[in-house]
Amino acid sequence: MQLRADELATAQRAFNARGSKVVRCEGCLLPTVNCMCASKPTPAGQCAVAFIMYKGEYYKPTNTGRLIADVIADNHAFLWHRTMPCEPLLALLNNPLYQPIIVFPHEYASEERCIHQPVAASNKKLLFIFLDGTWREARKMFGKSPYLDSLPVLGVSPDIASNYLLRASTHEFQHCTAEVGISVLDLAGETESARNLAQYFSVFRHQYLKGKPHLTHKIEFAKAQVDQ
Repeated sequence: MQLRADELATAQRAFNARGSKVVRCEGCLLPTVNCMCASKPTPAGQCAVAFIMYKGEYYKPTNTGRLIADVIADNHAFLWHRTMPCEPLLALLNNPLYQPIIVFPHEYASEERCIHQPVAASNKKLLFIFLDGTWREARKMFGKSPYLDSLPVLGVSPDIASNYLLRASTHEFQHCTAEVGISVLDLAGETESARNLAQYFSVFRHQYLKGKPHLTHKIEFAKAQVDQ
């Protein structure tokens, strides 16, 4: 959300897209009548997360990376630059207090970079890096960011169909950032944070869909998930 605010402050023209005329809460980006700020959990967690975001992703109300940032206290976000990464991002990746790991499917990484279980080295904090954008944009960031090429890659493939419901996916098992985040936190032993994120994501999905009355079947499913 801070990255969004910074980009809005320097933008030379307004960001106008479908739904741009809706009056939204500045805290959660949902329509004010469906605000979910009261459900925001207290940030915690032993790990850290960083989001490298494709241009414009931080404006989208459907973005779920920010839900992870609301759950994990130590969070960072940067705008992606292919040839000139920002200095704060490079400083974070080289900070000896952190152990950076990219979260991305193994099929796109060389075998020697692939890991299946995140384990922190002594006196280091796990730093999970999410490439946040559409699937096509995420693949572009992964393949064209040489400053990430030496980092280990954690592959997460949840074995259930995506419950995202908010954007059309090219196939059934393409998960949104928050869903992947839940699996990553579970793998890292962050059980409570994973549980908090799962519940928070369910609330977000339901509140968002309430503003789409034509999607009755999806709204009913989302409400059932919240009520579980």
